[in-house]
Amino acid sequence: MSTAIVPTAAFVAGLPKAELHLHLEGTLEPELKLELARRNGVDIGQSTVEEVRATYEFDSLASFLGVYYPAMDVLVTEADFYDLATAYFRRAAADGVRRVEAFFDPQAHTSRGVPIDTVILGYHRAAVDAAGLGVSAELILCFLRDFTAESALATLRSALPYADRFIGVGLDSDERGNPPAKFAEVFALARQNGLKLTMHCDIDQVGSIDNIRQVLEEIQVDRIDHGTNIVENPELVTLVRERGLGLTCCPVSNSFVTADMKAVEMVALLHVGVLVTVNSDDPAYFGAYVADNYLALAEKAGLDTDELAQLAKNSFQASWLPEAEKRAHLASIDSYVDAFVAGNPAA
Repeated sequence: MSTAIVPTAAFVAGLPKAELHLHLEGTLEPELKLELARRNGVDIGQSTVEEVRATYEFDSLASFLGVYYPAMDVLVTEADFYDLATAYFRRAAADGVRRVEAFFDPQAHTSRGVPIDTVILGYHRAAVDAAGLGVSAELILCFLRDFTAESALATLRSALPYADRFIGVGLDSDERGNPPAKFAEVFALARQNGLKLTMHCDIDQVGSIDNIRQVLEEIQVDRIDHGTNIVENPELVTLVRERGLGLTCCPVSNSFVTADMKAVEMVALLHVGVLVTVNSDDPAYFGAYVADNYLALAEKAGLDTDELAQLAKNSFQASWLPEAEKRAHLASIDSYVDAFVAGNPAA
């Protein structure tokens, strides 16, 4: 049965999907930031939601990070981390998300005196409770690449006693002058401890292709975050397709970091069989959760429901779920699309 019709917001919201590129700290909505500041007696320099929202302005990766990290000062207790993650999981469930593999940045908190167990335990408790919302959730511990490799190694070692509470490790923050190879030792140790590996290869960075090559050939990651600059090298495109590695793309955030959503590149990769996925990145700051990102990409690239369903399937195939669970989710997408088409005779 053909499903190649124009997608609606209702179709996208109900479409079962996984979100694989989501920073929990990037879900800090102005309302919650203000609430946590008051709860913890943190002076953030704003006293109304409108004033907080006005600070969420930036026009590049560097200016975004300049807003992003200071906002985290309001996160102090285990309950704060739990509340932040729970608010996101509720929002994700409303967007049809059935699986989340979410990033968190412990160094952004330990560097200001918050114990790492406070961070991990708060987030993990929320991930466990997300099952009550119909969301299977796991955590990915990310290292800040503009910190030293020694700091990353110390962070991993301090986190390993809690390794049953996160599924993998990642690498994020400012890519300039901080190539993947800088963190080869810490990622090797993570692999030895049974953790999955992923790394950010942000769009249009200096040395983008070299960094993508490093993550594939030297680090040998299990997934690449962003990574759409890979279109510049057909050999690397072939490599990720043959390995079945997902690219966790973020259309709306791309349009903030550069002038381009990268829709053309994402669709080109999708059409040659690369596991392109759609995600929201830091939705509180970019104003778009995952369903909004699906719709934005569909509008920009003229995608139909067949193509969005394939993106949703890719999200489960690129996830770190067991194969049997992946198959169950893929079947749920087919059932959902069939029911949608049956209810739309014009399809």
